[in-house]
Amino acid sequence: MTGKPHIHASDLRGYGRLAVDATIGLTRVIETMHHNLLRVPGVFGTATHEPAQGLTGMVYRSIRGVTRLVGGGVDTLLAQLLPAFVHPASSAERETVMAALNGVLGDHLAASGNPLAIPMHLRRDGVPLELTRPALAEAIPDPTGQGPTGKILLLAHGLCMNDLQWRRKGHDHGAALAADAGFTPVYLHYNSGLHVSVNGRAFAHRIEQLLQAWPVPVEDVVIIGHSMGGLVTRSACHYGKLAGHAWPKQLRKIVFLGTPHRGAPLERSGNWLDSLLDSSPYTAAFSRLGKIRSAGITDLRHGSLLDEDWLDRDRFASTHEQRHPVAWPRGVKCYAMAASVARRSGNAGQQLPGDGLVPVGSALGLDEHSGDKQGIPKSRQWIGYGMHHMDLLDRPDVYAQIRLWLD
Repeated sequence: MTGKPHIHASDLRGYGRLAVDATIGLTRVIETMHHNLLRVPGVFGTATHEPAQGLTGMVYRSIRGVTRLVGGGVDTLLAQLLPAFVHPASSAERETVMAALNGVLGDHLAASGNPLAIPMHLRRDGVPLELTRPALAEAIPDPTGQGPTGKILLLAHGLCMNDLQWRRKGHDHGAALAADAGFTPVYLHYNSGLHVSVNGRAFAHRIEQLLQAWPVPVEDVVIIGHSMGGLVTRSACHYGKLAGHAWPKQLRKIVFLGTPHRGAPLERSGNWLDSLLDSSPYTAAFSRLGKIRSAGITDLRHGSLLDEDWLDRDRFASTHEQRHPVAWPRGVKCYAMAASVARRSGNAGQQLPGDGLVPVGSALGLDEHSGDKQGIPKSRQWIGYGMHHMDLLDRPDVYAQIRLWLD
């Protein structure tokens, strides 16, 4: 059989664990609903998420126990068989499925040690880079094939995506800027279901390692962040400076593509649905299904960047915005691109529709709660009309504007 595989042997173990977790979780949902029905509260009475008692409770505990026992046996068997298998490079299809799965359940996968959890890497062509000077010199040719240039371009993808998806409809901003402007692109690959601040801190560390090992003198460092990737970038700038890293002083420009600096309304709608389901004991069990979504997704509610935004807090609680303000990185020119499904700008003062996921104001960083009251200057803002969120990855007019800013 030729070509890259759509599934690895190790994936079987990961999917097996996930099936066990799903069975146990669904059993808890049914048990909660059963327990509340037996209590016969009023429609808007107080719900309980406590386990059922007596014979009913014993039945549900038995189901969970048998599920864990069978799942543990299968997991042990697969663990013994895996060393016999070779792990070749992934297909684009597998990378897409893994990225989507991690975006939705990535925090659970990481916390449970599931092999489906994506570890953070800096990659080229889907291959992780070894962050040593000799390895980078060998792995990264410049457009002439002689080696990496001193102009480093880092690209951070968005939620439920991976680094290979920067190429869309035959275009890749990184590859184009390598050919047209002499940049050496390096792509971040990460578990987008983790908290933005967790990924931000790890990204900061990876950039520090990369620049220390870069085989030629560094002239310029630029980051392009699409959607959540822009939030991870801002978080990395904060934690990189806090850790005393050298790279924040070498960072010259950041281009944000559809980044929800002020949050995304779809996640706020999900939080509203959680609250509605929790309001009645007869529907409270189903609120657990909505709470499956990852920490990365709930961070998008208000564009949270720091640990303090979620530590010691219920991330599903229906509260007003409580994120801590983070100033735009000092000494770095920030540029913001927003997309609007509107065909033209409309009348003065008319509020533009967003790109289907992120409102225009949020993408432009128009945030009165920001540590920098000026935000991003209007001269560094750009709106693309008649386009959706993903169009920011391949539209010619988007690339032309990025090229103009980076030149």
